[in-house]
Amino acid sequence: MLADIKNIKAIVDAEKNTSLKEIAYKILDNKRISFDEGVMLFEHASLSFVGSLANFVREKKHGNKTFFNRNFHIEPTNICVFSCKFCSYSRLYAHREEGWELSIDDMLNIVKKYDNQPVTEVHIVGGVHPKLDVHFFANTIKAIKAHRPELHVKGFTPVELEYMFRKAKMTVEEGMQFLKDAGLQSLPGGGAEIFHPEIRTKICEDKVDAEGWLKIHKAAHQIGMHTNATMLYGHIEKYWHRVHHMETLRQLQDETNGFNTFIPLKFRNKNNEMSDVPESSVVEDMRMYAIARLYMDNFPHIKAYWPMLGRQNAQLTLSFGVDDMDGTIDDTTKIYSMAGSEEQSPSMTTEELVRLIQQAKRIPIERDTLYNELINYNTLEKENTIIADEAVI
Repeated sequence: MLADIKNIKAIVDAEKNTSLKEIAYKILDNKRISFDEGVMLFEHASLSFVGSLANFVREKKHGNKTFFNRNFHIEPTNICVFSCKFCSYSRLYAHREEGWELSIDDMLNIVKKYDNQPVTEVHIVGGVHPKLDVHFFANTIKAIKAHRPELHVKGFTPVELEYMFRKAKMTVEEGMQFLKDAGLQSLPGGGAEIFHPEIRTKICEDKVDAEGWLKIHKAAHQIGMHTNATMLYGHIEKYWHRVHHMETLRQLQDETNGFNTFIPLKFRNKNNEMSDVPESSVVEDMRMYAIARLYMDNFPHIKAYWPMLGRQNAQLTLSFGVDDMDGTIDDTTKIYSMAGSEEQSPSMTTEELVRLIQQAKRIPIERDTLYNELINYNTLEKENTIIADEAVI
């Protein structure tokens, strides 16, 4: 059932805080909320208040549609020259005996495992290995595209790219064009963490800063690539740091319109240097997604990465502004399971993901990486039922 504007206005009018009412009516009038208003939502608005508004915005943009794609991950290495305090995944180069390092043939063999399956995307991201350079990854992409030309290659965070380009003595613009020419088609959103230096210097001081992250995504947008954006929330940041992060992304999106989706990522405290920091509650998670949908007005999609949240909590986000559940994935991704995520073996079949979406009273839409709609599973099931009924007759 799509959100009823009368019910939404009734919820807003019942709110005693006049400032929150004013924010809500701006949202209902399709007006942009300000930085201070974003902070106020975090500090003073209830979950039901922001959730109702976020669901309204989500349904205004996408109705009951919920998107996913058929994808798989390749993680070339977990060996990394950087030492982010929240990371449970990487191993420093000095301790590389604890890690892994895939060759081009190893990665191509992973791709070949899916030769008879209707996957549409391979997602390549991993640690920053000092010996795996931009030419190695360009040749990897070329090998994948030569084997399966129609497979969309999404890969590499600005953390990886900045290091590759710097070692190759390429400018960001030269490096992005070099990888695009090799077959790279889009960028994931990782490595953003929290942009503000007050937090960034405490949790990931030695890797690319906010300016460098944004420069790489801007360069990608300028040569026709679409990208995603993330934010790591629920650790030592304050609410205004979250809003600053979202505002920074919103401004770049105003300029380039190159982002597809925003993905809040829940901090997990297992097996890392921040294990003393408590994780956010489910209520706080839902507030984060809802406020993201309200603030990121120029981002088409808000995604819940189900391997990190767990499938049931990810399902719950569909009532709090989220319209994308990522993909079927499989158990090749270790980045979050090693951090103590809900899904220790993150694998979900298409049928399972479709049912999860349908249980939330949403319409499952299989998409490609760029959000072209491929299959409406509600329509498909109706067509199959009609065919089955006709066969009986």
